[in-house]
Amino acid sequence: MTAETKNMVTWRSLNTALHDILDDTPEAFVLGEDITTWGTGGGIYGVTRGLLEKFGRDRVLDTPISEEVLLSAVSAAAARGTRPILEIMYSDFSFLGFDGIINQAAKARYMFGGQFDTPLVIRTNGGSGIGKAAQHSQSLETLFAHIPGLEVVVPGTPGDAYGLLRHAVTTDNPTIFLEHKNQYYDRGPVDFAPIPFGRARVAREGQHATVVATQQMLARSFAAAEELAADGIEIEIIDPRTLYPLDMDTIYASVGKTRHLVVGHEAVRDFGWGAEFVAQTVEAAWDKLDAAPIRVGGARTPIPYSPPLEEAVIPSKDDFVTAVRRSLA
Repeated sequence: MTAETKNMVTWRSLNTALHDILDDTPEAFVLGEDITTWGTGGGIYGVTRGLLEKFGRDRVLDTPISEEVLLSAVSAAAARGTRPILEIMYSDFSFLGFDGIINQAAKARYMFGGQFDTPLVIRTNGGSGIGKAAQHSQSLETLFAHIPGLEVVVPGTPGDAYGLLRHAVTTDNPTIFLEHKNQYYDRGPVDFAPIPFGRARVAREGQHATVVATQQMLARSFAAAEELAADGIEIEIIDPRTLYPLDMDTIYASVGKTRHLVVGHEAVRDFGWGAEFVAQTVEAAWDKLDAAPIRVGGARTPIPYSPPLEEAVIPSKDDFVTAVRRSLA
């Protein structure tokens, strides 16, 4: 680490990013349900802690429990020249306001001929692992990535959480910023620099197979890498960091070296974003592959409340090990 780098947990890196954004960006403000009143005064995961005391109620707003209203309101506020950062308590609740996201924010620039932008950030969380059950644990990133006009961010480390959020508030497009609820206490280095969208990260160098994974699956792919390395198999791990814009060039370069591809995500495997990576690789780099790409994904079922069942329906370290071995067989 450099002198400017600190080890932080993810919720603290996000909290620091919000403090820095409000310091640096006068037109930015933060709003959401219970973001100043829950628990320690920082929302359910602590991310907005201390903002009210420093910036006041003109820039840090608790809101009514009405996602439909909130998501339409921030779209209008962004069109008027502000840069709202809205926290939706769980990504599952965004369904209540899909019109504001998909029919308003995502389409406004196009439908009005570029007369204004909608520079808003919708911060929320997804994923399983802490017993929140079927209506609070979904991985919805593919739904958002399918919509033209939205930028979709899936940070997998504390450093990426800080850097990608700092960049998110500078773009002129609506950004869906999907944190993972089981990673708020993950610890790692943060260097306090913005990270532009559309730049994947080579998280681990390897030569035998490329594994593309995000968030909780990124950690499991690292565990798989350790087991495979004991048998002389070195996998290269790519973290896309954003699903739109999507950096396929980094994937192609890695596949050109390893000639094998495994894509893994926690979301249901069927119709998931992993299929998009596979399709683009097959279309653009078919000659670089020595075997068919393999997808690893969640079971086609709601997330159970029972911890053993919850764990059973999402990919494990062993699933990644099996997929890599199958690709190399």
